[in-house]
Amino acid sequence: MPKNFLGLEEDYSNFKKSKAAILQVPYDKTTTYIHGAKDGPAAIIDSSRYLERFDEELNQETFKIGLHTMEPLTVEGLEPEALLEKVRASTAEILKANKFPILLGGEHSVSIGAVKALKDVYPDLSVLQMDAHYDMRDVYFGSKLNHGCVARRISEICPIVQVGMRSYSKEEKDFLASQPNGKIKSINVYDILDMPMWKDRASASLSEHVYITVDLDVFDPSMVPAVGTPEPGGLGWYETIDFLKGVVKDKKVVGFDIVELCPIKGNIASDFLAAKLLYRLLGYIFPTKR
Repeated sequence: MPKNFLGLEEDYSNFKKSKAAILQVPYDKTTTYIHGAKDGPAAIIDSSRYLERFDEELNQETFKIGLHTMEPLTVEGLEPEALLEKVRASTAEILKANKFPILLGGEHSVSIGAVKALKDVYPDLSVLQMDAHYDMRDVYFGSKLNHGCVARRISEICPIVQVGMRSYSKEEKDFLASQPNGKIKSINVYDILDMPMWKDRASASLSEHVYITVDLDVFDPSMVPAVGTPEPGGLGWYETIDFLKGVVKDKKVVGFDIVELCPIKGNIASDFLAAKLLYRLLGYIFPTKR
């Protein structure tokens, strides 16, 4: 079986014919707790080969749009600045070829490079961040490009809507309280518990063109234990995909990433969920039966 997403044959994985391209970024230089996110992309690709290609919810074979898996970026040893420029340039090449970009991390900081590339193409871009953490520190462990600063850096590029958070520092709390309405919108788990219409509120806060970044720790760790910084009390599978389905219906999603998978040897449930999430979200974006 070919070593690409879903183990696709050449007819469905050829770059020229494919509508979407997967960019693997095996990077975890700024990881601050459990290391291993650099192994996340390969684990997702490997587990995807055991997914059913027929999507039972959508009643379609999404892979027939063409899905190309690019070779992993060579990023070992790169400083964060060089890494982000490499991701930006690679994402820009995917966009230039008129392909839909999907990034697999790696740590969450890789998202900044993709957002920069998409902002150049879509001036009204906004970002939907699904995450257990606010990631709004200005500097963390001496770096402005640490994975704990990713949302802060993205907010300097374009508006951001955050969903699912349940942990932040006093610094982040004070920063968010000082921000004018509109640039940063945060809907944490306590809002979700108290606000029946939270999905509509989040979607309405996004611009027309949206990039989605999913840190897998947004899920409850009982479902996805294989993350670098797990937090109890996260979202479930069905509420997550229902929310994403609504965003895709309301907005024009122009790219997405799935990051922070930290594989656990002998426990493949998290890897498989990440692969299924990629395929399901892609199916929402590219329905084959219109």
